[in-house]
Amino acid sequence: MSAPYKVWQCRTCGYLYDEAEGDPGEGLTPGTRWADIPASWICPLCGTPKSDFDMVEL
Repeated sequence: MSAPYKVWQCRTCGYLYDEAEGDPGEGLTPGTRWADIPASWICPLCGTPKSDFDMVEL
């Protein structure tokens, strides 16, 4: 059984990336894991780098 999906939040603007939902507008299909997103990816709202996101418990 695979690990549960997680949610990651931008420290700058609060944008949430939910692995279960993905972000189709950014080319990230539902189910795309955080680890599978390139390190060069940036927040689609404010441009903060991926390294400045934190996993959040909802």
